[in-house]
Amino acid sequence: MTYVKTAVFFSMILALSGARAQDAAQPRLATTPLTAGMHVIQAELAITPTQQMIGMMHRRTMGTNEGMLFVYEEPHKLCFWMRNTLIPLTIAFVADDGRIVNTADMKPLDESSHCADAPVRYALEMNQGWFAKRGIKKGARLRGAPFKP
Repeated sequence: MTYVKTAVFFSMILALSGARAQDAAQPRLATTPLTAGMHVIQAELAITPTQQMIGMMHRRTMGTNEGMLFVYEEPHKLCFWMRNTLIPLTIAFVADDGRIVNTADMKPLDESSHCADAPVRYALEMNQGWFAKRGIKKGARLRGAPFKP
């Protein structure tokens, strides 16, 4: 009986810590440079489930050529929303070879889903309009260490 109570107690603590993680911006994550044509992006890497869950939540600013790259083990049809996210963003869903499958503009605090048109392993969030202002569209290729040539 003690084992069961202990397991329940630790499960409750883990659940509460996950809920608390959504209450504050996460510290800046490790970055990797990516290129989109002649443009260089410093992309924070959201690799762990906790980093991915928090993402850009509660952040108030992001640099012009900064973004967040979500990296998953296997391709799947990724969907994102903007819960607790204060910055308007554009998300690019990216194939293994760096090709942009599709993009979507996302409004702050909007819980509507924005999904990839095909299974992908990567999603790159940038300030809203970043891709459009640079003429980077569906089919364009991003280059960098995460992507296969």
